[in-house]
Amino acid sequence: MVAIRVFLLMFLFSWTWPAAADKPVAPVNVPGATSVSAERLIELAASTSQLLIIDSRRREEFDKGHIEGAVNLLDTDMTQSALSRLAPKPDTPLLFYCNGERCLRSSNAAKLALDWGYQKVYWFRGGWKEWSDKNLPVAK
Repeated sequence: MVAIRVFLLMFLFSWTWPAAADKPVAPVNVPGATSVSAERLIELAASTSQLLIIDSRRREEFDKGHIEGAVNLLDTDMTQSALSRLAPKPDTPLLFYCNGERCLRSSNAAKLALDWGYQKVYWFRGGWKEWSDKNLPVAK
């Protein structure tokens, strides 16, 4: 019995969580979308009255904090009809973001929007990590 416990403890302590390097990396760009930085996002929001900012993270992440004015639409919940309810016109400027360079949600969502004919698609690759690292305003 003691040998089994020792074996189980050794097994548990020898197993490690996947390293950050094992996580996927978002592409450098999304073909057809305009990549933006946090600073450019601020400029866009100030100069583009109809800009729809879409937070592609899970609801619990969104509720902890998000970019002011953003709406939450998880990439896996984003259907053409769900997006068209938020942005009925294909010329509506859309900006997608998620957790940052180690998150594929916003790049996937931006690709879908482009596939569905949206013409003004922006992508904030740095996402929530860049936004919060720069201590920019957060809405809850």
